[in-house]
Amino acid sequence: MNIVLINPEIPFNTGNIGRSCVATGTKLHLVGKLGFKIEDKEIRRSGLDYWVNLDYKTYKDFDGFLSSVENKESMFFFSTKGKKSFWDIKYPPDSYLIFGSESCGFPKEIYETYKEKLFTIPMTGPVRSLNLSTSAGVVLFEALRQQR
Repeated sequence: MNIVLINPEIPFNTGNIGRSCVATGTKLHLVGKLGFKIEDKEIRRSGLDYWVNLDYKTYKDFDGFLSSVENKESMFFFSTKGKKSFWDIKYPPDSYLIFGSESCGFPKEIYETYKEKLFTIPMTGPVRSLNLSTSAGVVLFEALRQQR
């Protein structure tokens, strides 16, 4: 599995996601402008001492990331703007679980280009969205559950 964060802003979220990646053998892809430096103590604190074991790669932009993906069919985008549930996906083992930034989600062109591959986590109540690290964990463990 692969988790992809596009323009992540909050180091604690990325650190928590990194820890989940280490725990599950998942690769983390950090794409675009980061709201922190990888060396920042905040990201290392939330990832604890596991960060040294994290398999991750950074990309200057989405096109750079896209050129590294062999199977584009295995890319799935997650947003509150998605119309289909993440439960409806049949996740292949090489899935790319892609999330936008905490404050503004994906760049507009991603919403347009990948609208058929845009999924949401169903929620009830007055909550607009889940925390990024919670969302990534929910989706990752569903994808892994299907692979067991």
